Amino acid sequence: MFFPRLRRHAKWVFVFLAAVFALGFVGFGVGAGGVGFGDIFKGNGGGSGIPSVSSSQKRIDKNPNDAAAYRDLATAYEAKNDTDSAIGALESYTRLKPKNVDSLRELARLYLQKASVAQQRAQTAQARADALAPGAAFLGSLTIGKKPLEVDPISNTVSSLLSQDTNQALGEVQSAAQSAIGAYKKIAAARPHDPSVQLELASTAQSVGDTTTAIAAYKKFLKLAPNDPNAPDVKRLLKQLGAG
Repeated sequence: MFFPRLRRHAKWVFVFLAAVFALGFVGFGVGAGGVGFGDIFKGNGGGSGIPSVSSSQKRIDKNPNDAAAYRDLATAYEAKNDTDSAIGALESYTRLKPKNVDSLRELARLYLQKASVAQQRAQTAQARADALAPGAAFLGSLTIGKKPLEVDPISNTVSSLLSQDTNQALGEVQSAAQSAIGAYKKIAAARPHDPSVQLELASTAQSVGDTTTAIAAYKKFLKLAPNDPNAPDVKRLLKQLGAG
């Protein structure tokens, strides 16, 4: 049945996003000097001097390679809390300015913000599933002889619709989280000797379940900064990941 599988899948995603994000970003305080993880839940807007979407877009129409215009467009969309459009503009900017670390960090933050929103959608779909068809999972587990007990058509319809909503949201969580890792890998490539960047990459990778990337980045962090105050915690995490 759908509901038992949904609960197992959704529970894993919710746990790693809530618990491990907090471990990596709050525990280590990574991203100092960039945009903090706490800013994920705050909009970037208000105040004077924020460029408008229309003026920035006009500059891009005149010159598609105007990096500054894409940077302003991203800022304008962030002020409107339009995360998807801000991501698109910032992706264009970072293609033109691939070594701009601050913008790559901001892009990673936006990806994680998108993942957080998708996570909330998945949680809402799970809550609806529990509220609208609370007996579906139980009934689906019953059998008459060797034949499963049929669930009524309404429950089946509800299950199907909620399955689509939840699977789509969980897919967006995974996609956005992996995009955040990609952004941090670009930062690491731009600053290969910066241990703090390796810590950011490792924490982000661990938070989305990319153990291979996390282990490699944690090990490189220890190689670059063996006496760093965070080194004991990193060694402990490596042991937990089976690489200690």
